[in-house]
Amino acid sequence: MKQDKDARIVFCTCPTEEVGKAIAGMLVQRRLAACVNIIDGLTSIYEWQGKTESDSECQLIIKTTVNCLDALEAAITEQHPYELPELIAVPVSEGSAGYMDWIRKNTQ
Repeated sequence: MKQDKDARIVFCTCPTEEVGKAIAGMLVQRRLAACVNIIDGLTSIYEWQGKTESDSECQLIIKTTVNCLDALEAAITEQHPYELPELIAVPVSEGSAGYMDWIRKNTQ
């Protein structure tokens, strides 16, 4: 394992798998993400505008770098149907050297 200061995992929920696939494809095509995993079948319970909501969603797990975060946020916000999409970036402290290099090579 190799320590890494650049890699990030970004979480973003989407209302449907179709929307998730569209956003994932756009991010990879623009080289803002090296890879996006889509996990369908989530139930999210949250408070929105004073009401407790419960919705079926899918979760995007986006592999990117710190240098792409601002452009990634702008691209998702532009295409996402939610008024306030979930965007949470988590630093990757360690990963296999080859995979960390692959993320960097496949993002801007």
